[in-house]
Amino acid sequence: MTAQFALTGGECLRIDCGPAWTRKLLQRGLAGESFDHEPDPATPTTVHLVVEVTRQPFVLAGADRVTRGAWSNGTAVLLENACSSGFSLLLEPQDDVLLVRARWAPPWRTRLASALLRQRASLLMRAVLLQYPVMWWSGVHGRAPLHVSALVLDRSAPLLAGPSGVGKSTLVEAEIEAGHRATCDNLAVSDGRTVFGILEPRRTSGGSGPRTSHGRREVPFAGRLTSVRPDRVVAVSLSETAPQAVTRALEGDAACRALVAGTYMAGELRRYWAFAATLAAGTGLGPTAPPVEAVARRLTGTLPCLSLALSRTSPARLSDPTGPAIESVQVVP
Repeated sequence: MTAQFALTGGECLRIDCGPAWTRKLLQRGLAGESFDHEPDPATPTTVHLVVEVTRQPFVLAGADRVTRGAWSNGTAVLLENACSSGFSLLLEPQDDVLLVRARWAPPWRTRLASALLRQRASLLMRAVLLQYPVMWWSGVHGRAPLHVSALVLDRSAPLLAGPSGVGKSTLVEAEIEAGHRATCDNLAVSDGRTVFGILEPRRTSGGSGPRTSHGRREVPFAGRLTSVRPDRVVAVSLSETAPQAVTRALEGDAACRALVAGTYMAGELRRYWAFAATLAAGTGLGPTAPPVEAVARRLTGTLPCLSLALSRTSPARLSDPTGPAIESVQVVP
């Protein structure tokens, strides 16, 4: 069982995976960005995921019930069928490292759902194994999850906020194809200054990768940045009737509302809030409610803010000098 390492969410994730089918699942989720050694001696492992071959139930001695399906002994937390993924997790903070042991032990209903809805089940398993533990441990370190995209262009580093389905991923795809770089497609954590991308494949409208949600396909995240310090916040929306995209300056309060609302509406995070609250209650670590609004207010209170209303009928580029480029709008911090 060869260990793999990845930088994600401001943490260094180590993965030891026994079952072959799970290794294949996780490799897709790592988007081709894993290492077979710690990436840097200065960034030691902070989250250690061990996927075990055995399917025997975990036994947590001296544990009391936290809520339905969750137990704690005051230090470690046991989650049975975590987030209906089929995996039971035993999570134990050990000084500076979060140890996560996982066993595939689904009840029959979850097993049936996984067989019938393979795509959905795959995304959920990857979230529970690769994303949620990292996001929670990152939250213990003062960061909050955000549903955003963050890029570095020629003359700017925009943070794209807004709900699912308005075109953020399409904008990211166009800029990456133009040679620019990004730290995430949809998920990140932030302390209000720096945005740390959560490792995940890019979802594109073309290509030949595995099929994923909304008719898109997954491709490796080539050249992904582990973090970006944005210099502006861009609230993205989609107009069904406007003939072309329009960019304007935006008040910080409105940008903050767009960032927070887009995060809480995100389907990728729908199960995360209960996951994080259960771990906070069972371990006594981290906030019971991630400080999403406080982090969003820090970003939008210190950075210039813009609105970008995209057109359904006219494609737009963030860095296009002939179109509604965000770099051409004059804003006052």
